[in-house]
Amino acid sequence: MQTEIILSGFGGQGALFAGQLLAHTALQEGLHVTWYPSYGPEIRGGTAHCTVIVSDDEIGSPLVRNPAAAIVMNIPSLEKYESIVATGGVLVVNSSLVDRQPTRTDLRVVMVPANEIAEELGEGRLANLVLLGALMQRLGTFTLDQIGKALKRNIPERHRDLLKANLVALQRGAQHAAAETVPA
Repeated sequence: MQTEIILSGFGGQGALFAGQLLAHTALQEGLHVTWYPSYGPEIRGGTAHCTVIVSDDEIGSPLVRNPAAAIVMNIPSLEKYESIVATGGVLVVNSSLVDRQPTRTDLRVVMVPANEIAEELGEGRLANLVLLGALMQRLGTFTLDQIGKALKRNIPERHRDLLKANLVALQRGAQHAAAETVPA
C-alpha cells in the first residue's frame, strides 16, 4: 500500500503543519513516510504546499505525479492540483475560499466550508485540521484517533492550549465529509 497526498494553500494556512501531522501519524503507526514541503519566498501569504507519501514498504522517491488525494485551501491550489489527482482520487476543497466547483467529474470531491467551521469553533486557524478530518473520512488512510494521538505528541508547546480545539476540528471536518456522502 502506498498513498500519495498533496496539501496546498497560502503560507500561514497550515498546509505544511497538516502534512507534518500526517507524517508523524505514519511514523507512529510504523509506516514509511516522506514529507516534502515547498513554499514561496514570502512564506506567510505566499504559496505553500507539501507532499506526503505513506507506505508499508520503502519509498523510492518523494516526488508525486498523480496523488491519490489533495487538500486545496484556495483557488491557486485548486487550479494547480485538480488536474493531477489520480482518477477516482479524493479532492478536498476549502469552499470558504474557493468559489467554484472542480471541473473534473472522475474525482470524489468534498466541498468543506473550513474557514466557517473553524470560526464556529472560535479559532480561524483550525481550517487546516477541518480539511484534514474531511480527507481522512473519505480516504481512510488513518483514523481520527490515530491522528489525534500523533497531534498530542507533536503539537508545539506554544499551541498546546489549542489541542482540544484541534481535535474537535478534525471531528467536525470528518462529520461534514460524512454528511456529504451519498449512500450507494
